[in-house]
Amino acid sequence: MKTPCISHWLLGMALILCSTHTRSLRRCLSSVDVHRIEQSFWDIRRALQTKDTFKNITILSSLKNLDSIKPVDVCCVTRYLLTFYRDRVFKHHQETSHEVMRKISKIANLFLQMQRTLEQCVHSQCGCSQEATNATRIIQDNYNQLEVSSAALKSLGELDIFLAWIGKNHQETSAA
Repeated sequence: MKTPCISHWLLGMALILCSTHTRSLRRCLSSVDVHRIEQSFWDIRRALQTKDTFKNITILSSLKNLDSIKPVDVCCVTRYLLTFYRDRVFKHHQETSHEVMRKISKIANLFLQMQRTLEQCVHSQCGCSQEATNATRIIQDNYNQLEVSSAALKSLGELDIFLAWIGKNHQETSAA
């Protein structure tokens, strides 16, 4: 009789810890003003998307399916995508318009702030399941199918998908 009680107690504790980790993660990035990132993006979105010659290809296609990502994997996927944008997209995008470049620079700096905030908040508690690893691998594979500057432009033009996902998974502090 004690064995089922202990297993129920352990399951309950695991769910509580998972819930607490998810809530602290949401609180963690709530200090970052995602609205500023969105505003900068919307100011340049049209300019970016008109330069995109690969209308039928998407880099962030797997993000449409991120609703299936478990709460414990949100940290992993967020950390991966922030690093992806920092190391690949912002670094390789070539822009001739000074106004667009200023907005992209502002977004990159806000992403860096978000990444630092996330790292300080979660330390090493940010594990990745196989499902999360597969989702990020699909993004990497999609990016690698295009020439570097085209892939960077495409990823910038799809930034609204990532921002919506961040908003859903990190800004719900009232629900936490």
